[in-house]
Amino acid sequence: MKKTSKKNKHLGSDFDDFLREEGMLEASEEVAAKYVFVMQLEDEMQKQNLTKEELAKRMGTSRSALNRLLDPQQPSNLKTLVNAAVAIGRHVRVSLI
Repeated sequence: MKKTSKKNKHLGSDFDDFLREEGMLEASEEVAAKYVFVMQLEDEMQKQNLTKEELAKRMGTSRSALNRLLDPQQPSNLKTLVNAAVAIGRHVRVSLI
């Protein structure tokens, strides 16, 4: 009896190649970058003993807007990210790699 084998088209490729082929690379990179930003922001908030209410006040925004910023699945614009960084005394660095 002859076995038929299905060849995995992703065998030997890396995960970025897979995401690119599936049309998901850009969205995945965006969520990952925002996740890193949010984790750094929350770490700094903890170091400074800042509540969400206080950070929202420093940013001149609402608590619900801050909650959207802190959700990696929600899109944010660069101005909002910079505003959050300034509110905690930090800077945002953007680079191409």
